[in-house]
Amino acid sequence: MSLFNLVSNDIGIDLGTANTLVFVRGAGIVLNEPSVVAVETNSKKVLAIGKKAKDMIGRTPGEMQAIRPLKDGVIADFEVTEKMLADFIKRVVRHRFLMKPRIIICVPSGITEVEKRAVRDSAENAGAREVYLIQEPMAAAIGVGLPVDEPSGCMIIDIGGGTSEIAVIALNGIVNNTSIRIAGDEMDEAIVAYLKKNFNLLIGDRTAEQIKMKIGSAYPMEDEETLDIKGRDLVAGVPRTMSISSVQVREALTEPIDSIVEAVRQALEKTPPELASDILERGIIMTGGGALLNGLDRRLRQETDLSVFTAEDPLTCVVRGCGKVLEDISKYRKVLIKSERD
Repeated sequence: MSLFNLVSNDIGIDLGTANTLVFVRGAGIVLNEPSVVAVETNSKKVLAIGKKAKDMIGRTPGEMQAIRPLKDGVIADFEVTEKMLADFIKRVVRHRFLMKPRIIICVPSGITEVEKRAVRDSAENAGAREVYLIQEPMAAAIGVGLPVDEPSGCMIIDIGGGTSEIAVIALNGIVNNTSIRIAGDEMDEAIVAYLKKNFNLLIGDRTAEQIKMKIGSAYPMEDEETLDIKGRDLVAGVPRTMSISSVQVREALTEPIDSIVEAVRQALEKTPPELASDILERGIIMTGGGALLNGLDRRLRQETDLSVFTAEDPLTCVVRGCGKVLEDISKYRKVLIKSERD
């Protein structure tokens, strides 16, 4: 087995709507790139992948387009996802002549059989020897270091770019999960829509993301902030700058945040009483990029009367969980998803 490990690269991939992170066994997290691919419009030839492609979003000439091949946590563009995966795998697998890698890929818990097959086929075509799938909330719980194999329950809220996953985990399984396709991307869209409707200002998704990260919040802040933003005036048709306050951004984010809070409530209502008492004792853990939104933990605390903690380095929890599973596949075999093979 040890020789086999020497000649094989084992990889864990958190294939996210916004970012893809790759973990290589023995080396840790080796890649963290935006899930964006720039292609030539007519020939579909790939021009750039990852950060270079993200810098092109909203700035490409007619013959080029920057595509985000994953939508709401699942593959929307099969061919482009395959090219992106192949590129990322090639970047991290050093020795071409060795065996093809075993790959574990994190997928949303609400994924269908068809979507599972798409992920599996993409990874196989991109050069994997064996492909295992693991549900994101499970990987996040393992990454945070929760004892997923014990009978006591724990609750994870994983808010990514495309999906928010709320799961109660016990005995190596997900007891109940609520997966909603409302997360970081919807927050950006809400900010774009708010500025368009109230100030006739059109901004791009990248600007909306910056606003969310800099002054976005889900709960009143002690010192409210303002930010100067640039966009296009829809009435005059010329570029203009305006100042937006964190209060306005919070108002813009009301709908997506309310949906996430509602999903957490529903998940708690579906939780068996024994596990509910465990959650009362342990609290709820938030992971994913959305967990970094200012005041979201306080808002959830207020709504649920439970302790809510943000995991350390929430952006990498899922891929770190993947890494732990890779280190000891036999121990975690129960948490890997079986999928129907054709």
